[in-house]
Amino acid sequence: MIHYSTRLAAATATLVCALALGACASSGRGAVPPGTPQPDQFLYERGNEQLANKKWLTAREFYKQVTETYTQSPVRPDAKLGIGDTYLGEGTPESIVLAIAEFQEFLSYYPTHPRADYAQYKLGMAHFKQMRSPQRDQSETRETIRDLETFVTRYPNSALMPEAKARLREAHDRLSMSEMEIGHFYYKIRWYPGAIDRLVALMKQDPNFSHRDLAYFYLAQSYVKVGRPAEALPMLEKIVQEFEQSEILEDAEKLITELKNAPPVDPALPPLPPTKSN
Repeated sequence: MIHYSTRLAAATATLVCALALGACASSGRGAVPPGTPQPDQFLYERGNEQLANKKWLTAREFYKQVTETYTQSPVRPDAKLGIGDTYLGEGTPESIVLAIAEFQEFLSYYPTHPRADYAQYKLGMAHFKQMRSPQRDQSETRETIRDLETFVTRYPNSALMPEAKARLREAHDRLSMSEMEIGHFYYKIRWYPGAIDRLVALMKQDPNFSHRDLAYFYLAQSYVKVGRPAEALPMLEKIVQEFEQSEILEDAEKLITELKNAPPVDPALPPLPPTKSN
């Protein structure tokens, strides 16, 4: 009898849990109180509340009910953006791919919508979240730059412009740092012509690179190593002029002094050949 009672209690508990889960599941979809005058607006606002609380799945269910049930609703475009935001909020590689798809679809379906700027910005941010370190592949960084530059061009009056420009600068810096590390690597292995080519190209490509003081310094050092001190001095002087707080400011000033006090190089003498690494 005890065994039977235990099994009955367990079965009852299971049934109660199942009913509770069913009630919870139904709270996401079809949870519109009877007589609600604007059910689409009601669901959209519930989605916004859940999104604010980072309840990504629950918010997405509310938004999806709007997009799938109320196809002519004026809040349907906003709900579609909400779906993208829930995927972006989850932040997993898989969910970010889904977020990108949502924002791209929004821009395809509603290119002139008042919130198209938001969709374009979030599309860039989805790629931004997937950017890798400077030592790794920079495909996502380039995608970020592409989408945020599109934002800057298309929506010059957007309230999101300051944020977009800040993130765009970060993306450019990530890509430029990747290039600078290659130039620095060439410098470390004493392939100075390679370092010069890489760093000169970097400065032309991104003259506003936030860490260009380092690029100036290694470029100057490379010029010195190949016997071109006259080209090194302007690079070092840029550090002094543009970077009062640089960690290499003291080294740059010391090298400027050494170069200015060094005897002039005989123009008849060929420049020093690069020293190959052993």
